[in-house]
Amino acid sequence: MDFSLNEEQLAIRDTCREFAEQEIKPIAEDMDRTGAFPYRLIHKMAELGLLGLPFPEEYGGAGADFLSYCLAIEEISRG
Repeated sequence: MDFSLNEEQLAIRDTCREFAEQEIKPIAEDMDRTGAFPYRLIHKMAELGLLGLPFPEEYGGAGADFLSYCLAIEEISRG
């Protein structure tokens, strides 16, 4: 059994990791302190297609598998 990530999963992981480092991490402490909702970040995540990862393409989603979705959540939560 092969547990390595495929190319799509690696790309999603890397995209989310970069997003967390560049967009979330610099403002995370301020958001925690003020309780502000990150509307700008949500819009950027939508532009990257991250909000539609687990939904089928026929409904406008990316049709990604759940491992890809979990990888995205894991990397974004690092921010």
